[in-house]
Amino acid sequence: MRDSERDTDLLRKIAAEDKAAMQAFYTLHHDGLFAFLRGRGADGQLAADCVQDAMLDVWRTAKRFGGRSSVKTWLYTIARNKLVDQQRKATRISPVEEVPDVSDPAPNPEAVALAASDAERVRACLAKLKPDHLTVMRLAFFEDLTYDDISEIEGIPQGTVKTRIFHAKKLLMRCLGRR
Repeated sequence: MRDSERDTDLLRKIAAEDKAAMQAFYTLHHDGLFAFLRGRGADGQLAADCVQDAMLDVWRTAKRFGGRSSVKTWLYTIARNKLVDQQRKATRISPVEEVPDVSDPAPNPEAVALAASDAERVRACLAKLKPDHLTVMRLAFFEDLTYDDISEIEGIPQGTVKTRIFHAKKLLMRCLGRR
């Protein structure tokens, strides 16, 4: 069974208030959704809260899913909207400016050892990307979404998705080419 068919089947069961299906859906999508929200600038707690809120919306509104997009696109759009709402609330509520982190920027010995691996180099290069570039890369390559899906989730034209991915790849290649 393909991922999209599995998701549609689970959503149909969730609409019938099948708790086991909701648990399976949550397990399948939690990590990717959490990483997506972190990539959009949410700290760990905010990302976790938005994942929970999005999953609650899935439970409450599964019956109304119209099928105009894939279930995964629908879910990621809900989560993105939850994050935007929370970020807007935070800017209205928090008149106090945050104090910048002034901790010692020197890496610890474990971080130095990990930096030697190729995986760490890729992570480091990904961290240097702008949030818009990182988001489309994460959705395209880690979540395996199409440009159409990414366009819908992000609320941007498909051409913008392609341009962001093109520039992000170029920046990654430049970063990974350095030693």
